[in-house]
Amino acid sequence: MAEHSSTEPDKPAGPIETIEDPADPRLRDYTGLTDVELRRRREPAEGLFIAEGEKVIRRARQAGYEMRSMLLSAKWVDVMRDVIDEVPAPVYAVSPELAERVTGYHVHRGALASMQRKPLPTADELLRAHRRVAVMEAVNDHTNIGAIFRSAAALGMDAVLLSPDCADPLYRRSVKVSMGAVFSVPYARLDSWPRGLDTVREAGFNLLALTPDPKAKALDEVAPHRMERVALMLGAEGDGLSRQALVAADEWVRIPMAHGVDSLNVGAAAAVAFYAVATGRPAS
Repeated sequence: MAEHSSTEPDKPAGPIETIEDPADPRLRDYTGLTDVELRRRREPAEGLFIAEGEKVIRRARQAGYEMRSMLLSAKWVDVMRDVIDEVPAPVYAVSPELAERVTGYHVHRGALASMQRKPLPTADELLRAHRRVAVMEAVNDHTNIGAIFRSAAALGMDAVLLSPDCADPLYRRSVKVSMGAVFSVPYARLDSWPRGLDTVREAGFNLLALTPDPKAKALDEVAPHRMERVALMLGAEGDGLSRQALVAADEWVRIPMAHGVDSLNVGAAAAVAFYAVATGRPAS
């Protein structure tokens, strides 16, 4: 039912429906958000993802994602009123307690939206259009995925390529950690690994493998910012790049370390390396 009547001229009526039953089928998109395996299977198959928080929801819309529905606690209705009035998607108003029962966690930011995914570009399409590309291998931690995308957006990387076993950038945690930067950086999945790297090389990219191995050259020595096209390869936290990926690379590069530190978290290492790759390029 409508929460605001049409007799309030300063607040146009929006499609707001108050829901009090956690089993209501209208809330299906939001059920079990903490069940990672369930959401990994459901979301891509059903063509949806969850945006959490006012800023992320707005950034998803600005990036052209269509809204399926929105789930709000009462105090967020006025905050999101402009969005409610602009989109035809239904808005479900629920209590914080009901939101927690449905999603499986306390929704601190009080606003969730179910968004429709867009078809991904192919790797070939991205490679033709861009010059600075991050390539992730087996990065399956959603926090790291989000951090890497945020750094890629902030530091001037053009696009991201994912190995088949990388985590979903549009999983709720990735989107939240990236603060919506996953909407700003185009990405694609390589069909096979490491054979898909041949596609990158054939497109004219220098394949640089980021590794703490002492045999690798320091990034400033390699000067990737002077190269015409660069694909910077990053591996998973702990394991790093696989032997197959290292063999496929044109060159191994490392971040020089001090005080006996041997490596950085992959999110921090990505930020440092992205800066080195894109140094001197004007921000887009």
